[in-house]
Amino acid sequence: MHKWRFKAHFRSGAYGWKGTSLASKRMKEAVSEIKKVARTDSALAGEGAIELMCRLYPACEHIDGSSGSLGTALNRTVAALAPIVAAADWDMNTRGRLLEDLYEAVCNDGWSILSQVEDCWGEICVHTGLANLWVDRLIPFLRDVWSSESHGHVTGGSICLSCLLYTDRFDELQELIELDRFKLWSNAKFWAQALVKQGRVDEAIAYAESIRDLHEGKYDNHSIDDFCEKTLLKAGRAD
Repeated sequence: MHKWRFKAHFRSGAYGWKGTSLASKRMKEAVSEIKKVARTDSALAGEGAIELMCRLYPACEHIDGSSGSLGTALNRTVAALAPIVAAADWDMNTRGRLLEDLYEAVCNDGWSILSQVEDCWGEICVHTGLANLWVDRLIPFLRDVWSSESHGHVTGGSICLSCLLYTDRFDELQELIELDRFKLWSNAKFWAQALVKQGRVDEAIAYAESIRDLHEGKYDNHSIDDFCEKTLLKAGRAD
């Protein structure tokens, strides 16, 4: 069995209140260790990436994150690890088993450190059949909660939306998005991406702008700007 050096630095409660600098350094080292393994063994590297992501919140939860530096380091780390998981050479059963470990970490993630992974869950499923299994598992609960008066938060909601997008289940995705009475961009972006995926670029831009207008230009402008810019550039419409 491969012995990951980073495990010694990412135990539960490993860092105290002023641990940002050390934790950030250890994250860089851990990502480098995993990337080095990825050059020759993508499957093992993927296991290491999931192991590290599962350890991030328990190791860092006592750090003072008020400066924003810790959040930046965590976001950078997760962004580097997600493609390694997607590229891992696993069969569907192995990937499904390992994603269960990652989902447990998502459920126990008190800071939403793994939100980037939730947003690309379809891509890291790789197998369409596995993504469909996640949809079928989560969509009844998401639909029930969003249809209720309380409209509470659903852990794994983005996972479901991402998998609907990945599997081209556009009608069900649109149905769910319409249930979101708050019209949050964090949810609406999946329908905007679905419109792009269907070649409906102008509709996607208009839809994104409508979400901005709904919140009077005060909500998540940067994220919406970024989506619109990237969509237009990808469509060859630089002007």
